[in-house]
Amino acid sequence: MRKPWVVGVVLAAVLLGACGDPSSEPTAAPPPAAPGASATTHQRAAASPDAASSGRASTEGSSPGATSSSGAKAAGGSPTVLYLGDSLAMENQEVLGRELRGELRARYTSAPYSGTTLCDYLEGTAERSLVPAADKAAALVRSLRPDYVVLQFWGNAWGYTPCMDGVTYDSSHERYLERYAADARHLTRQITAAGAARPPRIVWVLQGPDPITPDRIRRVNGLYEKRAAADGGLLADAGKAVSPAGARHTWSQYLPCTAYERTHPEYCTQRDRDRTALHRDDDYLHFCLAPTTSTPKPCPVRSPGVLRMAREITRVIGEHARAR
Repeated sequence: MRKPWVVGVVLAAVLLGACGDPSSEPTAAPPPAAPGASATTHQRAAASPDAASSGRASTEGSSPGATSSSGAKAAGGSPTVLYLGDSLAMENQEVLGRELRGELRARYTSAPYSGTTLCDYLEGTAERSLVPAADKAAALVRSLRPDYVVLQFWGNAWGYTPCMDGVTYDSSHERYLERYAADARHLTRQITAAGAARPPRIVWVLQGPDPITPDRIRRVNGLYEKRAAADGGLLADAGKAVSPAGARHTWSQYLPCTAYERTHPEYCTQRDRDRTALHRDDDYLHFCLAPTTSTPKPCPVRSPGVLRMAREITRVIGEHARAR
C-alpha cells in the first residue's frame, strides 16, 4: 500500500466514524482522494431540526401509540415505518420519508444518529451509547408500534462508538464479525419483544461497496442476510442500486444513469456522458452530494445515490405490504 494512501486512510479513520477500515487493499480503484472531514459520521445528532430541542425521533405522518400488526397496514391502509441507522440514514431520512409517503402513504418516523452501529440502539448500553434511552429501538417500537423497522448500518469498523468496546475490523476480523452478529441477534430480539403480540417486520438494508475493505462489507451484508432468514426479516439491497451491474462489491464514483434518472434529468448529473455521480470527490462513503457540516443533518441537495437507496427500500416494503 502506498504511503500517501495509508496516511489518507488513517486520517479518514479518525474523521469518519461509520466508514470501513484501512486494513486491506481495495479490489477496485479508490476515489481520487481520501475522504475529508465528515462530521456527519462523527457526531451524535438530533434526528431532525424539528426534534433537536427534545432529542426525540422525528415523526412525519405518524403518531405515537398507533397500533398495527406485524407486516400489516396501519389505519387507512398505510404501513407505519420506523427508520434507524447511522450517518447514511441521517442523510437519507427525508428522501426515504418522501418516497414512503408518496408511494405507500406511509406513517413514517426516523431516528438516525451519526457514527452509530447496532449496539448503540440496544437497551442496556446506557452511557456507552451514542443514542439516548428514549430513542433506543425497543423504546421507539413500544411507543410507535410500527409495522416495519428499517435498519441501515454501514458497520462502524473503526470503533468510534464506545458501545463496541474497542472491537474493530482492523484489530481482529473474526472478533469484529462475531460481535456484530451477536449485536444483530440481540437487537432483533429486543425489537421483537418490544412489539409484544404484534412485532414489526425488520428490514435489513444491505450496504454498498467499500473501496477500502471490500470483503468486510460483503461479510457484514452476509450477517444481515442470515439474520433476516433466521427471524423472518426482509432484505432491501440498496447497496446493489449503487453498485456497477455485475460487480456488486466494486466501488464506483459514477454509474450509468437509470431509466428513471433519464426521465428525471436533474438526477442524471452528467447527461452528456449518460452517467451520474454517487459520491463527492472528497467522500467515498456518503451519497449526499453536498459537503458535510459540523451539525449532522439530512442531505439538502438532490443526490442520485440517496434516491436510489430510498426507492429500493420503499419498493421492498411496498411489495411486502401489498402481499399481506
